[in-house]
Amino acid sequence: MTLTTEQTKAPAFELQPYKSLEDEVLLERIEKVRAEMDPRLLILGHHYMQDQVIAQADLRGDSYRLSALAAEDEDCEAIVFCGVHFMAETADILANRPERLAGRGGRRVCVSLPDADAGCSLADMLDIEQVEDCWRQLAEVIDIDDVTPITYINSKAALKAFCGRHGGIVCTSANAAAALDWALKRRDHALFFPDQHLGRNTARTMGFTPERMPVWNPREFELGGNTREAIVQSRVILWRGHCGIHQMFRVEDVDRFRARYPDIKVIVHPECKMEVVDKADVSGSTGQIIRAIEESPPGTRWAVGTELNMVNRLRHEHPEQEIYFLSSMVAVCPTMFRIDLAHLCWSLENLAAGTPVNVVRVDDETARWALKALKRMLEVK
Repeated sequence: MTLTTEQTKAPAFELQPYKSLEDEVLLERIEKVRAEMDPRLLILGHHYMQDQVIAQADLRGDSYRLSALAAEDEDCEAIVFCGVHFMAETADILANRPERLAGRGGRRVCVSLPDADAGCSLADMLDIEQVEDCWRQLAEVIDIDDVTPITYINSKAALKAFCGRHGGIVCTSANAAAALDWALKRRDHALFFPDQHLGRNTARTMGFTPERMPVWNPREFELGGNTREAIVQSRVILWRGHCGIHQMFRVEDVDRFRARYPDIKVIVHPECKMEVVDKADVSGSTGQIIRAIEESPPGTRWAVGTELNMVNRLRHEHPEQEIYFLSSMVAVCPTMFRIDLAHLCWSLENLAAGTPVNVVRVDDETARWALKALKRMLEVK
Protein backbone atom coordinates (compact mmCIF):
# COMPACT_ATOMS: atom_id res chain seq x y z
CA MET A 1 0.00 0.00 0.00
CA THR A 2 1.42 3.38 -1.00
CA LEU A 3 0.84 6.39 1.23
CA THR A 4 0.55 9.02 -1.46
CA THR A 5 0.48 12.17 0.65
CA GLU A 6 0.36 12.79 4.34
CA GLN A 7 -0.06 15.81 6.58
CA THR A 8 1.51 15.32 10.00
CA LYS A 9 0.83 18.87 11.23
CA ALA A 10 -1.67 21.55 10.37
CA PRO A 11 -0.08 23.97 7.90
CA ALA A 12 1.13 27.24 9.39
CA PHE A 13 -0.17 29.07 6.31
CA GLU A 14 -3.36 28.45 4.37
CA LEU A 15 -3.25 28.38 0.57
CA GLN A 16 -6.08 30.75 -0.31
CA PRO A 17 -4.34 34.06 0.52
CA TYR A 18 -1.42 33.20 -1.78
CA LYS A 19 -3.71 33.06 -4.81
CA SER A 20 -4.36 36.81 -4.64
CA LEU A 21 -0.68 37.82 -4.46
CA GLU A 22 1.11 39.38 -7.42
CA ASP A 23 3.83 37.32 -9.09
CA GLU A 24 6.51 39.79 -8.01
CA VAL A 25 5.55 39.29 -4.36
CA LEU A 26 5.48 35.52 -4.70
CA LEU A 27 8.90 35.50 -6.35
CA GLU A 28 10.39 37.62 -3.57
CA ARG A 29 9.01 35.30 -0.91
CA ILE A 30 10.16 32.19 -2.78
CA GLU A 31 13.67 33.64 -3.03
CA LYS A 32 13.68 34.41 0.68
CA VAL A 33 12.95 30.78 1.59
CA ARG A 34 15.56 29.56 -0.86
CA ALA A 35 18.18 31.84 0.69
CA GLU A 36 17.26 30.67 4.20
CA MET A 37 17.31 26.96 3.39
CA ASP A 38 20.16 26.73 0.88
CA PRO A 39 21.75 24.17 0.39
CA ARG A 40 19.30 21.99 2.35
CA LEU A 41 16.47 22.57 -0.13
CA LEU A 42 16.09 21.29 -3.68
CA ILE A 43 13.32 22.48 -5.97
CA LEU A 44 12.81 20.10 -8.88
CA GLY A 45 11.01 21.13 -12.08
CA HIS A 46 9.74 18.79 -14.76
CA HIS A 47 10.04 19.94 -18.37
CA TYR A 48 6.25 20.26 -18.66
CA MET A 49 5.99 22.90 -15.93
CA GLN A 50 4.96 26.48 -16.62
CA ASP A 51 7.91 28.77 -17.39
CA GLN A 52 7.52 30.82 -14.20
CA VAL A 53 7.68 27.68 -12.09
CA ILE A 54 10.52 25.90 -13.84
CA ALA A 55 12.56 29.11 -13.64
CA GLN A 56 12.62 28.59 -9.86
CA ALA A 57 13.90 25.02 -10.11
CA ASP A 58 17.39 24.06 -8.99
CA LEU A 59 17.24 21.10 -11.36
CA ARG A 60 15.07 20.47 -14.40
CA GLY A 61 14.58 17.28 -16.35
CA ASP A 62 12.31 14.31 -16.87
CA SER A 63 10.85 12.41 -13.94
CA TYR A 64 13.59 9.85 -13.36
CA ARG A 65 16.55 12.15 -14.00
CA LEU A 66 15.27 14.63 -11.45
CA SER A 67 14.77 11.98 -8.79
CA ALA A 68 18.15 10.38 -9.43
CA LEU A 69 19.99 13.71 -9.28
CA ALA A 70 18.23 14.72 -6.10
CA ALA A 71 19.00 11.37 -4.49
CA GLU A 72 22.72 11.92 -5.00
CA ASP A 73 22.74 15.35 -3.33
CA GLU A 74 24.58 15.04 0.00
CA ASP A 75 23.25 18.28 1.52
CA CYS A 76 19.59 17.92 0.59
CA GLU A 77 17.14 17.67 3.50
CA ALA A 78 13.95 18.57 1.65
CA ILE A 79 12.69 18.22 -1.92
CA VAL A 80 9.82 20.22 -3.36
CA PHE A 81 8.89 18.40 -6.55
CA CYS A 82 7.16 20.52 -9.19
CA GLY A 83 5.75 17.53 -11.00
CA VAL A 84 3.13 14.86 -10.30
CA HIS A 85 2.53 12.13 -7.72
CA PHE A 86 4.47 9.25 -9.25
CA MET A 87 7.53 11.48 -9.68
CA ALA A 88 7.51 12.50 -6.03
CA GLU A 89 7.07 8.85 -5.02
CA THR A 90 10.16 7.89 -7.03
CA ALA A 91 12.12 10.73 -5.44
CA ASP A 92 11.10 9.51 -1.98
CA ILE A 93 12.12 5.93 -2.78
CA LEU A 94 15.54 6.91 -4.13
CA ALA A 95 16.39 9.72 -1.74
CA ASN A 96 15.45 7.58 1.27
CA ARG A 97 16.78 4.20 0.16
CA PRO A 98 18.48 2.22 2.98
CA GLU A 99 22.08 3.15 2.21
CA ARG A 100 21.18 6.83 2.02
CA LEU A 101 19.26 6.69 5.28
CA ALA A 102 22.17 4.96 6.98
CA GLY A 103 24.57 7.63 5.73
CA ARG A 104 22.33 10.33 7.23
CA GLY A 105 21.89 8.55 10.54
CA GLY A 106 18.30 7.61 9.74
CA ARG A 107 17.17 11.13 8.84
CA ARG A 108 14.66 11.13 5.98
CA VAL A 109 14.61 13.62 3.14
CA CYS A 110 11.16 15.24 3.13
CA VAL A 111 9.56 15.11 -0.34
CA SER A 112 6.51 17.27 -1.00
CA LEU A 113 4.24 18.32 -3.85
CA PRO A 114 3.04 21.92 -4.16
CA ASP A 115 -0.39 20.61 -5.20
CA ALA A 116 -1.71 17.29 -3.89
CA ASP A 117 -4.07 17.00 -6.86
CA ALA A 118 -1.23 16.98 -9.41
CA GLY A 119 -1.64 13.44 -10.65
CA CYS A 120 -1.09 11.68 -13.98
CA SER A 121 -3.92 10.38 -16.16
CA LEU A 122 -1.64 7.69 -17.59
CA ALA A 123 -0.56 6.44 -14.16
CA ASP A 124 -4.22 6.42 -13.12
CA MET A 125 -5.18 4.03 -15.95
CA LEU A 126 -4.38 1.02 -13.81
CA ASP A 127 -4.16 0.05 -10.19
CA ILE A 128 -2.50 -2.79 -8.35
CA GLU A 129 -5.74 -4.82 -8.06
CA GLN A 130 -6.22 -4.76 -11.83
CA VAL A 131 -2.65 -5.88 -12.49
CA GLU A 132 -2.87 -8.66 -9.92
CA ASP A 133 -6.12 -9.86 -11.55
CA CYS A 134 -4.41 -9.80 -14.96
CA TRP A 135 -1.51 -11.79 -13.50
CA ARG A 136 -3.88 -14.44 -12.08
CA GLN A 137 -5.67 -14.80 -15.41
CA LEU A 138 -2.42 -15.08 -17.34
CA ALA A 139 -1.30 -17.84 -14.97
CA GLU A 140 -4.30 -19.91 -16.08
CA VAL A 141 -3.13 -19.81 -19.71
CA ILE A 142 0.67 -19.64 -19.71
CA ASP A 143 3.48 -20.39 -17.25
CA ILE A 144 3.53 -17.22 -15.15
CA ASP A 145 7.18 -17.83 -14.30
CA ASP A 146 7.80 -17.18 -17.99
CA VAL A 147 6.36 -13.63 -17.84
CA THR A 148 8.37 -10.53 -16.93
CA PRO A 149 6.39 -7.48 -15.84
CA ILE A 150 7.67 -4.11 -17.07
CA THR A 151 6.25 -0.86 -15.83
CA TYR A 152 6.89 2.52 -17.37
CA ILE A 153 8.22 4.93 -14.78
CA ASN A 154 4.97 6.89 -15.26
CA SER A 155 3.21 4.59 -12.79
CA LYS A 156 2.43 4.38 -9.10
CA ALA A 157 4.91 3.00 -6.59
CA ALA A 158 2.70 -0.03 -5.96
CA LEU A 159 3.10 -1.05 -9.61
CA LYS A 160 6.86 -0.64 -9.43
CA ALA A 161 6.81 -2.82 -6.32
CA PHE A 162 4.78 -5.46 -8.20
CA CYS A 163 7.55 -5.60 -10.79
CA GLY A 164 10.17 -5.83 -8.07
CA ARG A 165 8.42 -8.78 -6.42
CA HIS A 166 7.98 -10.67 -9.71
CA GLY A 167 11.45 -10.27 -11.19
CA GLY A 168 10.45 -7.34 -13.36
CA ILE A 169 11.84 -3.95 -14.17
CA VAL A 170 10.99 -0.26 -14.53
CA CYS A 171 11.72 1.54 -17.79
CA THR A 172 11.81 5.09 -19.07
CA SER A 173 10.96 6.20 -22.58
CA ALA A 174 14.71 6.47 -23.19
CA ASN A 175 15.63 2.92 -22.16
CA ALA A 176 12.41 1.04 -22.94
CA ALA A 177 14.11 -0.98 -25.70
CA ALA A 178 16.95 -2.05 -23.40
CA ALA A 179 14.48 -3.01 -20.66
CA LEU A 180 12.27 -4.99 -23.05
CA ASP A 181 15.29 -6.75 -24.54
CA TRP A 182 16.46 -7.66 -21.03
CA ALA A 183 13.04 -9.02 -20.16
CA LEU A 184 12.58 -11.14 -23.29
CA LYS A 185 16.05 -12.65 -23.07
CA ARG A 186 15.13 -14.00 -19.65
CA ARG A 187 11.55 -15.14 -20.31
CA ASP A 188 9.25 -15.78 -23.26
CA HIS A 189 6.62 -13.12 -22.45
CA ALA A 190 6.56 -9.55 -21.14
CA LEU A 191 3.60 -7.72 -19.59
CA PHE A 192 4.15 -4.03 -20.40
CA PHE A 193 2.13 -1.35 -18.60
CA PRO A 194 0.63 1.21 -18.49
CA ASP A 195 1.39 2.90 -21.86
CA GLN A 196 0.44 0.71 -24.82
CA HIS A 197 1.94 3.09 -27.39
CA LEU A 198 5.39 3.17 -25.81
CA GLY A 199 5.32 -0.62 -25.53
CA ARG A 200 4.11 -1.13 -29.09
CA ASN A 201 6.52 1.37 -30.66
CA THR A 202 9.41 -0.15 -28.73
CA ALA A 203 8.54 -3.77 -29.57
CA ARG A 204 8.14 -2.96 -33.27
CA THR A 205 11.71 -1.64 -33.43
CA MET A 206 12.73 -5.07 -32.15
CA GLY A 207 10.88 -6.82 -34.98
CA PHE A 208 7.67 -7.92 -33.27
CA THR A 209 4.46 -7.81 -35.30
CA PRO A 210 1.09 -6.66 -33.91
CA GLU A 211 -0.02 -10.30 -33.72
CA ARG A 212 2.62 -10.91 -31.06
CA MET A 213 1.47 -7.85 -29.06
CA PRO A 214 -2.13 -8.33 -27.86
CA VAL A 215 -3.67 -5.47 -25.86
CA TRP A 216 -5.04 -6.24 -22.40
CA ASN A 217 -8.22 -4.28 -21.69
CA PRO A 218 -8.85 -4.33 -17.91
CA ARG A 219 -12.55 -3.63 -18.51
CA GLU A 220 -12.98 -6.92 -20.31
CA PHE A 221 -13.94 -9.73 -17.96
CA GLU A 222 -11.93 -12.56 -19.54
CA LEU A 223 -8.27 -12.37 -20.59
CA GLY A 224 -8.48 -8.64 -21.22
CA GLY A 225 -10.63 -9.28 -24.29
CA ASN A 226 -8.15 -11.72 -25.86
CA THR A 227 -8.34 -15.36 -26.87
CA ARG A 228 -6.23 -17.99 -25.16
CA GLU A 229 -4.38 -18.49 -28.45
CA ALA A 230 -3.47 -14.79 -28.63
CA ILE A 231 -1.98 -14.93 -25.13
CA VAL A 232 -0.05 -18.13 -25.83
CA GLN A 233 1.41 -16.70 -29.06
CA SER A 234 2.24 -13.32 -27.51
CA ARG A 235 5.67 -11.97 -26.74
CA VAL A 236 4.63 -8.57 -25.38
CA ILE A 237 1.24 -8.11 -23.71
CA LEU A 238 0.34 -4.42 -23.76
CA TRP A 239 -1.86 -2.70 -21.20
CA ARG A 240 -4.62 -0.55 -22.67
CA GLY A 241 -3.36 2.80 -21.38
CA HIS A 242 -2.17 6.03 -22.96
CA CYS A 243 -1.01 9.57 -22.30
CA GLY A 244 -3.85 11.98 -23.04
CA ILE A 245 -1.42 14.61 -24.33
CA HIS A 246 0.59 12.44 -26.73
CA GLN A 247 -2.50 10.61 -27.98
CA MET A 248 -3.70 13.94 -29.44
CA PHE A 249 -1.07 14.03 -32.19
CA ARG A 250 -2.34 12.70 -35.54
CA VAL A 251 -1.00 11.59 -38.91
CA GLU A 252 -2.88 14.55 -40.40
CA ASP A 253 -0.76 16.90 -38.29
CA VAL A 254 2.42 15.45 -39.75
CA ASP A 255 1.06 15.64 -43.30
CA ARG A 256 -0.02 19.26 -42.80
CA PHE A 257 3.47 20.38 -41.79
CA ARG A 258 5.20 18.38 -44.52
CA ALA A 259 2.94 19.98 -47.13
CA ARG A 260 3.73 23.44 -45.81
CA TYR A 261 7.46 22.90 -45.20
CA PRO A 262 8.92 20.05 -47.29
CA ASP A 263 12.27 20.28 -45.46
CA ILE A 264 10.81 20.13 -41.95
CA LYS A 265 11.91 17.48 -39.45
CA VAL A 266 9.18 15.91 -37.35
CA ILE A 267 10.15 14.66 -33.90
CA VAL A 268 7.66 13.01 -31.55
CA HIS A 269 7.55 11.27 -28.20
CA PRO A 270 7.21 7.45 -28.32
CA GLU A 271 3.98 7.76 -26.29
CA CYS A 272 2.39 8.89 -29.57
CA LYS A 273 0.38 6.43 -31.65
CA MET A 274 2.30 3.99 -33.84
CA GLU A 275 1.15 5.57 -37.12
CA VAL A 276 2.37 9.00 -35.95
CA VAL A 277 5.75 7.61 -34.88
CA ASP A 278 6.05 5.87 -38.26
CA LYS A 279 5.46 9.17 -40.06
CA ALA A 280 7.96 11.12 -37.96
CA ASP A 281 11.65 11.52 -38.73
CA VAL A 282 12.67 10.96 -35.12
CA SER A 283 11.01 9.47 -32.05
CA GLY A 284 12.54 10.01 -28.66
CA SER A 285 12.12 10.71 -24.98
CA THR A 286 11.84 14.20 -23.56
CA GLY A 287 15.60 14.36 -23.07
CA GLN A 288 16.28 12.96 -26.53
CA ILE A 289 14.00 15.56 -28.13
CA ILE A 290 15.85 18.35 -26.35
CA ARG A 291 19.26 16.99 -27.35
CA ALA A 292 18.23 16.53 -30.99
CA ILE A 293 17.23 20.17 -31.23
CA GLU A 294 20.28 21.41 -29.32
CA GLU A 295 22.61 19.51 -31.64
CA SER A 296 20.97 20.55 -34.93
CA PRO A 297 22.46 23.30 -37.12
CA PRO A 298 20.90 26.78 -37.09
CA GLY A 299 17.97 27.18 -39.44
CA THR A 300 16.64 23.66 -38.96
CA ARG A 301 12.85 23.47 -39.05
CA TRP A 302 11.20 21.24 -36.45
CA ALA A 303 7.62 20.16 -35.78
CA VAL A 304 7.63 18.77 -32.24
CA GLY A 305 5.03 16.33 -30.93
CA THR A 306 5.09 16.63 -27.15
CA GLU A 307 3.66 18.83 -24.39
CA LEU A 308 3.10 22.49 -25.34
CA ASN A 309 4.95 24.17 -22.44
CA MET A 310 8.10 22.27 -23.32
CA VAL A 311 7.80 23.08 -27.05
CA ASN A 312 7.31 26.78 -26.33
CA ARG A 313 10.37 26.73 -24.06
CA LEU A 314 12.45 25.08 -26.79
CA ARG A 315 11.31 27.76 -29.24
CA HIS A 316 12.35 30.49 -26.79
CA GLU A 317 15.71 28.91 -25.92
CA HIS A 318 16.63 28.12 -29.55
CA PRO A 319 15.74 31.17 -31.66
CA GLU A 320 18.35 30.03 -34.18
CA GLN A 321 15.97 27.24 -35.18
CA GLU A 322 12.40 27.27 -36.46
CA ILE A 323 10.29 25.28 -34.01
CA TYR A 324 6.58 24.50 -34.34
CA PHE A 325 4.10 22.67 -32.17
CA LEU A 326 2.90 19.65 -34.14
CA SER A 327 -0.79 19.76 -33.18
CA SER A 328 -3.38 22.40 -34.05
CA MET A 329 -4.97 21.71 -30.65
CA VAL A 330 -3.69 22.92 -27.29
CA ALA A 331 -1.93 20.02 -25.59
CA VAL A 332 -0.96 21.15 -22.10
CA CYS A 333 -0.64 18.62 -19.29
CA PRO A 334 -3.55 19.72 -17.08
CA THR A 335 -2.20 18.22 -13.87
CA MET A 336 1.28 19.71 -14.31
CA PHE A 337 -0.41 23.03 -15.04
CA ARG A 338 -2.00 22.98 -11.57
CA ILE A 339 1.30 23.94 -10.01
CA ASP A 340 1.84 27.69 -10.16
CA LEU A 341 3.86 30.27 -8.22
CA ALA A 342 1.17 30.53 -5.53
CA HIS A 343 1.29 26.78 -4.79
CA LEU A 344 5.09 26.77 -4.89
CA CYS A 345 5.40 29.72 -2.50
CA TRP A 346 2.81 28.23 -0.14
CA SER A 347 4.59 24.87 0.01
CA LEU A 348 8.01 26.47 0.53
CA GLU A 349 6.92 28.78 3.33
CA ASN A 350 5.19 25.92 5.15
CA LEU A 351 8.32 23.83 4.73
CA ALA A 352 10.46 26.61 6.22
CA ALA A 353 7.97 26.93 9.10
CA GLY A 354 8.31 23.22 9.92
CA THR A 355 4.81 22.31 8.69
CA PRO A 356 5.47 20.78 5.24
CA VAL A 357 2.36 20.24 3.14
CA ASN A 358 1.51 17.32 0.84
CA VAL A 359 4.39 15.18 2.04
CA VAL A 360 4.84 12.12 -0.17
CA ARG A 361 5.91 9.05 1.75
CA VAL A 362 5.99 5.55 0.28
CA ASP A 363 5.60 2.84 2.91
CA ASP A 364 8.70 0.80 3.63
CA GLU A 365 7.52 -2.50 2.12
CA THR A 366 6.38 -0.90 -1.13
CA ALA A 367 9.56 1.16 -1.32
CA ARG A 368 11.75 -1.93 -0.78
CA TRP A 369 10.28 -3.84 -3.72
CA ALA A 370 9.95 -0.80 -5.98
CA LEU A 371 13.63 -0.05 -5.40
CA LYS A 372 14.55 -3.52 -6.70
CA ALA A 373 12.79 -2.80 -10.01
CA LEU A 374 14.34 0.67 -10.22
CA LYS A 375 17.83 -0.71 -9.60
CA ARG A 376 17.34 -3.25 -12.38
CA MET A 377 16.46 -0.36 -14.65
CA LEU A 378 19.73 1.35 -13.76
CA GLU A 379 21.72 -1.82 -14.45
CA VAL A 380 20.25 -2.34 -17.94
CA LYS A 381 22.11 -0.50 -20.69
